[in-house]
Amino acid sequence: MKRTALYAQHIASGARMVEFAGYEMPVQYPLGVMKEHLWVRDHAGLFDVSHMGQVIIKGDYVKPSLEKILPVDVIGLAQDTQRYGMFTTDQGGITDDLMFANWGEDIFMVVNAACKDQDIAYLKASLPDCDVDVIEDRALLAIQGPKARQVFAHMVPEVSSMTFMQSLKFNWQGVEIWVSCSGYTGEDGYEVSVPNVHADAFASALLAFEEVEWIGLGARDSLRLEAGLCLYGHDIDANTTPVEASINWAIQKVRREGGEREGGFPGADVILPQFGQKPAQKRVGFLVDGRAPVREGVVIVNAEGVEKGKVTSGGFSPTLGRPIVMAYVSMASIDAEENLFANVRNKHIPLKKVSMPFVPARYYRG
Repeated sequence: MKRTALYAQHIASGARMVEFAGYEMPVQYPLGVMKEHLWVRDHAGLFDVSHMGQVIIKGDYVKPSLEKILPVDVIGLAQDTQRYGMFTTDQGGITDDLMFANWGEDIFMVVNAACKDQDIAYLKASLPDCDVDVIEDRALLAIQGPKARQVFAHMVPEVSSMTFMQSLKFNWQGVEIWVSCSGYTGEDGYEVSVPNVHADAFASALLAFEEVEWIGLGARDSLRLEAGLCLYGHDIDANTTPVEASINWAIQKVRREGGEREGGFPGADVILPQFGQKPAQKRVGFLVDGRAPVREGVVIVNAEGVEKGKVTSGGFSPTLGRPIVMAYVSMASIDAEENLFANVRNKHIPLKKVSMPFVPARYYRG
């Protein structure tokens, strides 16, 4: 298995390491998943996400070229800001979701760890007139939580004025760092790309603040679930469209039917009509009655026991103190406001449909 530049620090910090996307990654630290989760909601958590794929794409026509493979507005993205996007198939499915930033002449993109090899190959094959540079000498860290801004500003004062989805370059002790004001927790914070050779010193400088603790993959997953965010391969995949996944907000009007740059991306003939015609199923959120865990794969049924959907992400919400789930459910059932249940070992556990995110986001928008 591969290791990130911060592997030794994780071991020294007492992390329990597991395999994830071909890397040895920390799933939790001595604090434990529950306390790590709540620490991020109250203070600031530091995550090693160096297993993600970092790519810089260059070329004279990089933005219109990317619009041929991304269903989102690349051309209209303001400089020094970033946007959520996804790769789609000819059938309208999703092969990965990603973040990309407009750095003027270049595009900086971050893709999921488990998909990065296929994504990079796809980018190179689809953008023959562009240079696709894979960044392998930089670590990626996320500092997240209500204390993240004030802590990081002690190290790099300029980040204090950054707003959600900005992406800028700064200097820290003579080292160029790439900073985006975003994350995967619903909290205010940053993701920071730093050269591998300086990653240990950078992480140590953040951890020197009493407000900051290392946070593992376990709490990262429960935090993103509370934030109502998708995990690729679970809540979205090649069999789900953006509209079914309830991430249709990511496809700007300029790329939809009637828009200035309508369609022109893989699966547009499947995806765009779904904006006006309800899909057969959709991703929705539920609160679970009681405290019994409802996990991925559990079938959702109506009062008569007829299958109406399936859970794609589920777990206990430390913030709410109860189980929550995301699931794909029949639109006909949703429209009829049927009472729905999780079928756990033939026991029907009541579900209450709610809007997502389960825990309100606290991104700083200025």
